[in-house]
Formats: sequence, C-alpha cells, structure tokens
Amino acid sequence: NVVRLFDSTRHWFAFGPDDVWTLFHSCAFDFSVWELWGALLHGGTLVVVPFAVSREPEEFLRLLVRENVTVLNQTPSAFGELLRADAASPSLGRRLSLRYVVFGGEALDFARVAEWFTRHPREAPVLVNMYGITETTVHVTGLPLTEDMARAATGSIGHAIPDLRAYVLDAGLRLVPPGVVGELYVAGAGLARGYLGRPGLTAGRFVADPFGGPGERMYRT
Repeated sequence: NVVRLFDSTRHWFAFGPDDVWTLFHSCAFDFSVWELWGALLHGGTLVVVPFAVSREPEEFLRLLVRENVTVLNQTPSAFGELLRADAASPSLGRRLSLRYVVFGGEALDFARVAEWFTRHPREAPVLVNMYGITETTVHVTGLPLTEDMARAATGSIGHAIPDLRAYVLDAGLRLVPPGVVGELYVAGAGLARGYLGRPGLTAGRFVADPFGGPGERMYRT
C-alpha cells in the first residue's frame, strides 16, 4: 500500500533523489510513513529532526535552511508555530529551499496560511492540503493551495488520489447532492484489510461498496 501511494501521487509531486525530507513526526503517527518512505523510495535524503528541535520553531527553521530541506510535512498546528518563527526572522525564511509543504493530520484553516504568501513566492514552495486516515494508508485526497484560496478561506480537501474513490453518502448509502451533509466513505487500492483481531469493528467500518465490483469494500470514515 505504501508503494502504491507514491506511485499514484507521482504525477502530483515528482519526488526524486535531489529532495531532502524531514522526519518530524513520531513513528506512532502515520504521517511519518509518508516522510520516511517518501525519502527512501526516491533515493532522497532524510533528516531526522531531534525531538527538542521539533518543539522549538526557530531552531527548526534554522534546521530547514541549514539542511536545504525541499519537502516539509506538517500538521497545521505545527506549521502555525513555524509561521511565527518565519515572521520573526524573515531574512532566514527567505533562505529556505522548500519545493513542497504538505499538510496533514488535522483540518487546515486556509486563512491561517494566507500570511505565508506575503513573504514567499506563490509557487515556491507549493502548499498542498492532504486529507487521509491510517485505514486508507495515510493520504486520500490532495489540493494544491493558491493565495486566492487561502484568502477566500473556503476550505477543501481536494480530489481523491487517482486509485482511490471518495463518496459522500447518506444513511442509506446513497450519494448526496453537492452541498448536502453526508458521511465520507473511501474505496480503492489503499484500503487496509481490517482491524487485527477485531472482526466486529472491521465489519462496522469496512462495508460493501455498492458502487464497486463484487467483493469490493469501502471504509466508513
């Protein structure tokens, strides 16, 4: 599933051996899977961030500059702290080598990242909002952010990764029209088989996909 995740998003990012990634998150957090294998599968460099540095935004900013990091993965709350450090040291922030900042793990408040565009070029780096869950192998959807999106503060999780399908359904598992509240279900290649040793929980969350082929399942988020 991890290999297919990067194969399916290759055209979004074009990661390569020249990229430098940080391992910022705990290995108990599925975001670390993306960080670790994103670097290693593409022959890139992985910088393991010391725990103390991860809790000091100014020191972390210095590390990003010193190590020429090109791919940064952050929860929105952690990025908010980095934003403050960047604002306090704009000359240091201008020395960043970032190509991508990928958000995950929490809902992103678009308005909070609007400040970034006041100090950095619109596409250097590209900010990408990604939504996902452990049961579907880290990421499900992605959306590159523009300055206009951030200032409009509308909020969106974007489009599904090409080998996944995302449905918003009602209680009867029927597709709801745009603008109608429903529950998000995810189907496709990234789904786990279920919860080890917990058949009841598996049956309640991994349900038959009425829009897929025989035997296909979808995950109830």
